[in-house]
Amino acid sequence: MPAVTRRQFVSRSALAVTGASVGPRLAAATQPDPAELQARPPLIISTWPFGKPANDAALAVLLRGGSGLDAVEQGIRVTESDPDNASVGLGGIPNADGVVQLDACIMSGPGHRAGSVAAVSGFRHPISIARRVMETTRHVMLVGEGAEAFAAEAGFERGPRVSPKQKAAWQRWKKEQAAQAKAAGKHPNHDTIALLVLRADGAVFGGCSTSGWGYKIPGRVGDSPILGSGLYVDDEVGAAGATGVGENVMRHCGSFLVVELMRQGLHPQEACLEAIRRMARKDPLGFNLSVNFIALDRQGRFGAAGTGTGFQYAVTCESFSRVLQSPGLTSADIGPVGGNRK
Repeated sequence: MPAVTRRQFVSRSALAVTGASVGPRLAAATQPDPAELQARPPLIISTWPFGKPANDAALAVLLRGGSGLDAVEQGIRVTESDPDNASVGLGGIPNADGVVQLDACIMSGPGHRAGSVAAVSGFRHPISIARRVMETTRHVMLVGEGAEAFAAEAGFERGPRVSPKQKAAWQRWKKEQAAQAKAAGKHPNHDTIALLVLRADGAVFGGCSTSGWGYKIPGRVGDSPILGSGLYVDDEVGAAGATGVGENVMRHCGSFLVVELMRQGLHPQEACLEAIRRMARKDPLGFNLSVNFIALDRQGRFGAAGTGTGFQYAVTCESFSRVLQSPGLTSADIGPVGGNRK
């Protein structure tokens, strides 16, 4: 099955904002000056070009008086509802047994509340189930059959365990792959939607949703529903989200690290870059980690970064809605890798 090519896109969109500090040179820049990356809230950022419609929906919720959590949930539901998105929702690539297992989490800066679900099959909107876990239980995370039973009792919308398109692709994969492909080998590319919201009053919210690694071992859970890995929100500082190879993000608590670097005073974009540098220096994979981050702070500053050539992310406020290219990091940017030490 061919790899998703979103990572190869190059953003060519201009960004002109009234009342924000974004300069016209950003149109052609792949690594803009961080001082340009700021806008007046409400502000929404998300991973990948497919995040832009989600951002637009989230902003519409805020502008009609909805809450920050409403904005996160409704924005991510747009992506979860896209049958052509092979990375998020029931249109996603199934696991090795041909079943789509979905992961999601949501977090509120006010009250430092969170909810999460993992390895959920047969329900359309894991982000909504995660919010219900947060708001109606004493728990933070439900997984597998327990999460599905919770969703069924709450009356959440059901859906197929795999879409017809992805089932056909899975059947082809089964014929092409040897038995060891369940545990290792080449897999289709995959992405995640992480979506961060800065409300006009400075409150911060975030969510994350994915169908995970294509043809993964059943029950595998990546970083997306893990607080501090795929998503972290701190109302005193800001928020960060991740996309890429979840195992590599999880081992370093990547999104938490980005937020803590912002707490120390780094601009969100520099915090994303420094987090990747720090991860790569201690990891045997070095700059081959295949991880990407987005971040925003309470001041309305935002940014993103990734390994390799970087990746595209979506940014939306009342004055604009654009897809931008993030800077990337290579071995030359990272320096000596210490992960091979015993």
